[in-house]
Order: sequence, then structure tokens, then C-alpha cells
Amino acid sequence: MTHATVVDTTDMVRTPLTPGRVSTPVGTLEGSAILKVAGEIRQRIASGEKVCNLTVGDFDPKQFPIPKFLETGIVDALHHHETNYPPSHGMPALREAIVQYTERSLGLRYPVESTLVTAGSRPGVYGTYATLVDPGDRVVYGAPSWNNNYYCHMVGAVPVPVACTAADAFMPTAEAIAPLLKGARLLALNSPLNPCGTCFTAESLGAICDLVLEENARRGAGERPLYLAYDQVYWQLTFGDIVHVDPVTLRPEMAKYTVYIDGISKAFASTGIRVGWVIGPTDIIDKMNNFLQHVGTWAPRAEQVATARLLMAGDAIETYRKELIAGAQARLNALYDGLMALRAAGHPVDAVAPQGAIYLSGQFALMGRTTPEGERLSTNEDVRRWLLRTAGLGVVPFNAFGATGETGWCRLSIGAVSLSDIGIALPRLKAGLEALT
Repeated sequence: MTHATVVDTTDMVRTPLTPGRVSTPVGTLEGSAILKVAGEIRQRIASGEKVCNLTVGDFDPKQFPIPKFLETGIVDALHHHETNYPPSHGMPALREAIVQYTERSLGLRYPVESTLVTAGSRPGVYGTYATLVDPGDRVVYGAPSWNNNYYCHMVGAVPVPVACTAADAFMPTAEAIAPLLKGARLLALNSPLNPCGTCFTAESLGAICDLVLEENARRGAGERPLYLAYDQVYWQLTFGDIVHVDPVTLRPEMAKYTVYIDGISKAFASTGIRVGWVIGPTDIIDKMNNFLQHVGTWAPRAEQVATARLLMAGDAIETYRKELIAGAQARLNALYDGLMALRAAGHPVDAVAPQGAIYLSGQFALMGRTTPEGERLSTNEDVRRWLLRTAGLGVVPFNAFGATGETGWCRLSIGAVSLSDIGIALPRLKAGLEALT
């Protein structure tokens, strides 16, 4: 159909933001600092620059393709016309598969009605906040961590970040958390940790669970419980002797207070497939479904059908997991070994040995150094830009994850790079460091 005339809205819609144009919560919400950095990297790559892109928590399919079993399953589901709305809780076969997968893999038995399927894990995190947290409620979380500061803003919560350091592998400790839990509504934890690639031990997480149980036992009948949101979307990606731990396995009575967030995006390099899930107490899951069904955060039907088949295919999962871990660990070790070699040579860099996920905590303590062009590096942002300009190394400072201070600590993500990319970037970094004064 062709219209005789065209209404040109160009000048009318290009409107600068003025007071009252958008709601206060949205107008005061900052965009993702991570995605801002990633967008700059994409522009540089598109213009022909050679960049070792360690910025995004994503997988390049050329480096880490999804399981063939999953790919074939999606295509088959589409051929069988699995294209209409799925049930808001999720396809029954997928919910049953999640229950069996969780019991088989983690030793946790939950009823099907404890499970809610979401379009990736992100709606599960937001759904947990929206379901449990009222405006003015306090939310305790470690910093650095992924997006807790943003979610607090979105639901009107009072953020209570716990500053974490390299001495504790950037994981919050029971000692640091204990003074903050009185009256709090939610404790948000993540292991393996985005952005740091580190993990809780059974001892450290068990001590935190004890605090949650003690706080809930202290509260009177009229007080609302303290809940634990446990994001374990990277749990299958642990290295060496590191074993993933979770609250309910360590303290079964935590089942009343724990909401798990999980999905296939990281364990199967399937970030774009958008299948995640939440597991928790049935009353919370039911209300979370009521909320999210109005938002429409349903995973696509064909992908749900294929994921249900994948989660029941133990041999296919194990084969793929070994390949994914080998690829991720090789890249993380190459970065870690490269940084530690530079440290041994006297350069002000450091790293925490990788334990899980697809991230390395790397430090570039270059504040006060001067470039050959006469620029003095004073902030994390100065260092980030210098790394990109000089070494072609794209990183994200921990400030983007709620951390404070000009420490030089950054997230290095290996999902979109090859060993060759890393091998090319490290000598450039070495030369750049040697040129600083």
C-alpha cells in the first residue's frame, strides 16, 4: 500500500529531553555503563581497528557456538510449528526438565510449581526484585556485582553495597554482611561472580546462610522475611578444584528464603536464545508469574521445546560442558599468565586466578603514570581509554559494577576472543607499559 503524501516527523521527534517528558524513575535511571563501553568498542571494530574485545559478557558464536543438539532442536520445533504463545509459567515439558536437571545436577529436589521460565535470566533477577522489594526496602549486595545498583533504582530500594576487595577474591564475607542485615529485605548474591570470575566456598557461603537464618529467626511474626536472591547462571563454568556451592544444599532450611536465578545463556553459550528460569518458594513464584506475565517476559516457544530436550540429554550436556570449559579456561589462563608475567617484570598490574564464569579480575594500577604524549593517567576511565588506544585492549572498570575508588581493577571477559587475539594483545600491552613514565 502506497500513501499519496508523506508526513515528515524528523524535526518534531528529535526533541531534547526536558522536565516532564518521561517519568522520574526512568528519567533518573542511567543506562548500562557496560553496554556504553561495549558500543564504543563495536564502533572501533567496525571502523577497522584491531581490538581484543574483553568487554561484553557474551559469546561470539565463531569462538563458542551453541550446542548442536540445541540448534537442531530449535529448528525441529519451528518445523513442527511451535510458534504460538507459550504458557506464562513456561512449557510444561521444560518446567519438568528443569526440575529433573536441578535434581540430577545439583541434588536439589523442587516441585514443578516452584519453577518459572523467563526470557533469559535477566527478567528473573528483575522479577525477584519486583516481587519481594517495596520502595524504601534495603537490599544488601556485594560490590562489584552485576546490575544490583540499577535494580535497586528501578524498584525504589535503598541500596546497601558491601565493598569487596581482592583479598577476599571480591566475594562478600559474612563478617562484612553481618552488620547490614538487620531490617533488610533482600540479600543479592552471585557465584561464580560477574564481573570477577570468582566463587564462594562452602565455608564462606554457609556462614552467610547462617546469618540469614539467624536474622529470620530473630524477626517477629509481624515482620517480613529476609530473602536471598542467588544468581547461579554461571554455575556450570568452574575450573580446576573449584566446586560450585549453593545455599539450600549447604543449609536445607534456606529453601524457605532462597530464590535461584539460572538459565542456559552462559552454561551453553546461548545468550541470544533467551531461556532462563527462577526456582523458589511456590507462593513467590506464583506472584512473580502474575507480575511478569503482564510484562511478557516469556522465552520463545520453540526455544523452550528445544531446551527441554537439551536438559534431559545428560551425555550431550557433559560433552558440550567439557568443550566450553576447556575453551574458556585456556583463554582465562592465557590472560592471567600474561598479566602475572608483566607483574613479575615489575609492571603495576595484577590479577586474581580465575575460578569460574568467563571473567578475569585484572588490575592496571597506572594512576599517576604519564604517557609518551604527556597525558597523565588519573582515573579508571583514563586507564581504560589508554588500554584501548595503546594496546587495543577493551576492558570494563569495576566502577561499572557498582565499585568505588580509582583502583584500576577491571573485568576482562573472554567470550568473544580467541587465544590468538590474546596473544597479539599482550605484547602491545607490554610495550605500552614500558613506554609509561
